[in-house]
Amino acid sequence: MTLPLSFFERLPKTDLHVHLDGSLRLTTLLELAAEQGVELPATDPAGLKRALHLGENTGSLVEYLKVFDTTLKVMQTEEALIRVARELAEDAAAENVRYMEVRYAPMLHTRRGLRLTTVVEAVLEGLWQAKQTMGIESNVIICGIRNISPESSLEMSQLAVAYKGRGVVAFDLAGAEYDHPAKHHLPAFQLVRQNNINVTIHAGEAYGPESIHQAIHDCGAHRIGHGCRLREDGDLLHYVNDHRIALECCPSSNVQTGAVRDLASHPLKLYHDLGLRVTVNTDNRLVTDTTVSKELWITHTQMGLSLSEIKRIILNGFKAAFLPFHVKQSFLRRTAKELQRFHDDGTVESATAEPEPEAVAEAPRTEASA
Repeated sequence: MTLPLSFFERLPKTDLHVHLDGSLRLTTLLELAAEQGVELPATDPAGLKRALHLGENTGSLVEYLKVFDTTLKVMQTEEALIRVARELAEDAAAENVRYMEVRYAPMLHTRRGLRLTTVVEAVLEGLWQAKQTMGIESNVIICGIRNISPESSLEMSQLAVAYKGRGVVAFDLAGAEYDHPAKHHLPAFQLVRQNNINVTIHAGEAYGPESIHQAIHDCGAHRIGHGCRLREDGDLLHYVNDHRIALECCPSSNVQTGAVRDLASHPLKLYHDLGLRVTVNTDNRLVTDTTVSKELWITHTQMGLSLSEIKRIILNGFKAAFLPFHVKQSFLRRTAKELQRFHDDGTVESATAEPEPEAVAEAPRTEASA
């Protein structure tokens, strides 16, 4: 039985790989541009969507990233950053995302003179506001940019260290992957690792498994962003599997950037069948024109994953989250219990009263153990 998108919208879930500057609401982009006097290629939602090729295949990561030149123009004020962060978390909560990690490079939001600390605190404020109204838990991943400079990445890593324990949970390296090796940014990774900060790195998207190898063995990545080309190196694939290094898969985005030919040939199902810790994420809600629910629905309708397989992928998201162990365990127990209400025939049982804490701790131990 093929389950509808609305069924997946009701599932509890995570989004561990979502870029702030690629996930604005289209209407917000238009409104902020009008308020700030920023010129856009179109002034209506449909026209702007066409002009920016939102949701379309661009053929390469470099082409895909060009949209960010537009979105970043309107994200240079404290008020805009608070709004965009708040709305992103609200949109995620509306489709039952329970935990989200939002990534961005603060240095890209200083064109009008904002201090880096102001940029970080504005985003944290927006996420906090959404938590108060919608209950969604969110944290931040600060990014360096491969194609800018190692010095700027080091500055971003220093920012991550300064805000560790205050909403920032990891450091990432994003941007154009081809011809910009992660090892050039080693000082940044050395600093965050010395400070016991989590590392996730975009790798194996626009370059081969050598990029993933470098991310793990040279830079100490705990998770890999995308990892589409991991299947080209079986030995490395099994290393990733054995060490439970999670993959942040973003199926629709991977097709649009040319990382994979089409959804049918995406390696996500292969990775899952082999036992890798696969997670499903949006990458960019605006640019890719997607939601987590849609991405999960795609794995069901176009990759053939069953509901039981998708439930395991959802739990992988909580297992791979950059959260303290006991917080993660609590999320896993609640989510594993809630997922039992969802059935293959599309029916959903009504929620029952929460059992006593002792009973909760024992219930889904097999699901939450690995």
